[in-house]
Amino acid sequence: MTRERASDSADGHKQHSHAWTPPLEIEARVRALESLLVEKGLTSHDAIDTLIAAFENDLGPMHGARVVAKAWSDPAYRARLSDNATAAIEELGYRGLQTEHVAALFNTKPDHHMWVCTLCSCYPWTLLGIPPVWFKSPAYRAKVVSHPREVLKDFGVTLDPAVTIHVWDTSAEQRYIVIPERPLGTEGMSEEELAQLVTRDSMIGTGFPLYPQRTGT
Repeated sequence: MTRERASDSADGHKQHSHAWTPPLEIEARVRALESLLVEKGLTSHDAIDTLIAAFENDLGPMHGARVVAKAWSDPAYRARLSDNATAAIEELGYRGLQTEHVAALFNTKPDHHMWVCTLCSCYPWTLLGIPPVWFKSPAYRAKVVSHPREVLKDFGVTLDPAVTIHVWDTSAEQRYIVIPERPLGTEGMSEEELAQLVTRDSMIGTGFPLYPQRTGT
């Protein structure tokens, strides 16, 4: 398995040869079709944005969230996920749509992982749904490689200076899912309950999972 790593330190930074490419012709066609449907009164931009947001944040990412929740609660599954993530993910019934070659990256207290596609927007659709707009933006793709700590701050994530940040470059041959650290206070929670705490951004590495809500006083 080949993994490409970029360090957040100036001395250890890996230079990438990928160049940004302009939007594909299909993207222009989709935008034109959306404008036509709106013009004819068949839908609205808000309705389309709402549907896309649902796939970005809720429907798609729940598959990945279940993978993370099982890794948190089942040590044997976590070991299989570390050894062969593609096969372990397929155990849960998730396969295809850019999940043919997946590696799991496990966050720990001394190490934080995040990933990007510097070439285009390779993304494990089956696990995380539709790629968010920011993931495909040239600004994110360039800055996350050269200044990952600044990118994390943009997302509201501040790490201790002692934490090493590992930036992985996904491609058609290799995609990733981050397994964030399990939040404190989740002992005794079921896998289904744990999955509700896993966010899309935490599986990309640009965010943290949620903490369980406290009830009572």
